[in-house]
Amino acid sequence: MSAIAKKLAEFALVVLAATLLTYFLTWLSPGDPAQIYFEARGVSPSEEALRSMQISMGLDRPFIVQYFDWLSGILQLDAGTSLKTGEPVFDMVSHRMGMTFKLAACAILIMVFFATLFGVFGSLLRESRGELFLRIFAFAAISIPDFWLGLMLIVAFVVNLNWFKITDPYAASSIVLPALTLALPLIGRYTRQIQAMIEEEMSKPYVVGARARGTKESVIILRHVLPSILGGLSTLFGLSCALLLGGTVVVESIFSWPGLGRMALEAISFRDYPVLQAYVVIMVVIYMSVSLLSDMAASLLDPRLSTKG
Repeated sequence: MSAIAKKLAEFALVVLAATLLTYFLTWLSPGDPAQIYFEARGVSPSEEALRSMQISMGLDRPFIVQYFDWLSGILQLDAGTSLKTGEPVFDMVSHRMGMTFKLAACAILIMVFFATLFGVFGSLLRESRGELFLRIFAFAAISIPDFWLGLMLIVAFVVNLNWFKITDPYAASSIVLPALTLALPLIGRYTRQIQAMIEEEMSKPYVVGARARGTKESVIILRHVLPSILGGLSTLFGLSCALLLGGTVVVESIFSWPGLGRMALEAISFRDYPVLQAYVVIMVVIYMSVSLLSDMAASLLDPRLSTKG
């Protein structure tokens, strides 16, 4: 129980530090939010109108007062309004978060299935042409930039083969290519790690004993080794969940996917500071939450991990 309390305290401290750093950096950023607000509406304000808007936004108050007002709003799910659209920031976030979660969940399912499958096959096919092929695949998948991979998938499957359409993000088939773009690099990364975890477990005495009893290698891996490394796998995949959610920016932009990543890029190009602040805080909360949950799951699946350190 004390370990959980410690992790929760670390969670709160990291999130609080992230909010302070995020607000401070945007506060230092060039550009007057009041001026940006008027520019978005094609208005050239007078000095009086600009000053009045600055006061209504609280920009005339000290930094620490502005920060605590903003933090109080965040805790009440009120991150202000977009400078560009005037829409409440959390309304924008809640609409787009579902699309990002949908994309990330699909990519995670693809990644977990194929990374585990290839990791098992790599262990079964040690020092064979099959393992060499998996090594080449893993190296290529890690090395290819996601923006190039996404464009090549569009050219191959949308332009040439016409198998998918990406113009309607709400169509069921539209999620396949962006999910593959997100999943393939992680499949390459985790295939090798899972194979290494399996091979390390295969050297332990209980596996040697099972081999001596004539148990098939595939049975040993599926029935004994995989359950033994579930704790490590849950941590591995938990971190990948957080990476996927934070790494959708480029992929969402390429495929015109209406998620948080694309919203963040639009906010950066327009200097929409309230939207950027909310995005960063949400990503930190998601990353820390997934990390906390994966650690807890790892401890439950493998009690040995809770006794380490």
